[in-house]
Amino acid sequence: MDWRETFRMAFDTLLTHKFRSFLTVLGIVVGVSVVIVIAAILSGVKQNVLAEIESLGANNIMAYHRDMMPSGRPTREERMRRPLTVADAKAIREQCPSVRDVCWIGAPTRTRITIRNEKASVRGGEFMGVSYNYSSIYDLKLANGRFFTQAEDDHRVSVAILGHDTAKSLFADSDPIGRRILVLGRPFTVLGVAEQSRTGSMLGAADNYVYIPYGAFHKLMPWEENHYLYIQARPGMRAQALDESESLLRLRRRVGYSEPSDFSLTTPDMIIKQLNSITAIFGIVLIAVSSVGLLVGGIGVMNIMLVSVTERTREIGTRKALGATKRDIVLQFLFEAMTLTGLGGVFGVLFAVALSLVIVALVPNLPATIPLWAVFTGLGVSIAIGLIFGVWPARKAAMLDPIEALRYE
Repeated sequence: MDWRETFRMAFDTLLTHKFRSFLTVLGIVVGVSVVIVIAAILSGVKQNVLAEIESLGANNIMAYHRDMMPSGRPTREERMRRPLTVADAKAIREQCPSVRDVCWIGAPTRTRITIRNEKASVRGGEFMGVSYNYSSIYDLKLANGRFFTQAEDDHRVSVAILGHDTAKSLFADSDPIGRRILVLGRPFTVLGVAEQSRTGSMLGAADNYVYIPYGAFHKLMPWEENHYLYIQARPGMRAQALDESESLLRLRRRVGYSEPSDFSLTTPDMIIKQLNSITAIFGIVLIAVSSVGLLVGGIGVMNIMLVSVTERTREIGTRKALGATKRDIVLQFLFEAMTLTGLGGVFGVLFAVALSLVIVALVPNLPATIPLWAVFTGLGVSIAIGLIFGVWPARKAAMLDPIEALRYE
């Protein structure tokens, strides 16, 4: 039998029972669309996180007195550790030849606060104290105004740099430079506004931040012990800077030779590696759960194909009497099953694209980028389901005795 003729006959049979075919393929549509939407969201989130991590700088090293990538709650030993200090930062900058610069950061443990001015307020805002050289190390670009100076940092001057979204929420389209805001009830004068983050507000928390001088932060929250160091290595010397910084911090913190370090040093590569592991596991679990819809759809296809074999017993007998081989019958029913599930895959892809566009429209900060591999995987899996679940009905049809089939009422 000609392949095109087989496909045409399969397609004509499906069109004869449009509504039944639609109900049968619904599980495939839902399963494929869910898999693709999940893949799209995971892919978009991963791209945004990677962009945020890359903005830390390839030569930068983050130092913290606890684990930067914890797998659970901090242990009692971690909670008892001494925080890193400005003195540690200056020692690394002065004593490590492979280190170009170091900035220090203070972040409140309870970061969500209300930031306000005389006309508006931002609930759930975030702020942190940073040293004067933070913008050059972190590559924080300003859309307007300037960053604070070393003198302003040393003298604990109450000035602030606003993230893009915070500035827009507080001042709309007016110029915020020179205006005042209240952070924890204390007035700060706005010096500059940061450019919008490449990752948007969902993961690019920089858009929602207020940056104040580290000295002013320490005056505002002298009890806070949540301090980080950003160590910038000289070009091509990050590994050496990592070793030198670790050795110096161990010496300054009096860590014994055989004892583990009571701090962590993390590079963007380390974060990306862990991120890949997390998203891979998360994606496998979610796709496995959503594949239940595909399984249900496959069982539905097998069921309806078995019904079709019973309904078309006389047709099968007639075709065999006219010379159709078992192979011809098997191919016809397999093509019907694969065409049915393949169409389900196509509609599933289209529905997933539409759903992703709706998600982006309703939640602009939620990334949903459909990867090409997810589309081809969805189509391939849907066709494979038709092949797998169509084998039994096709074999049953092929094994019918033509004489008995012609007698069937």
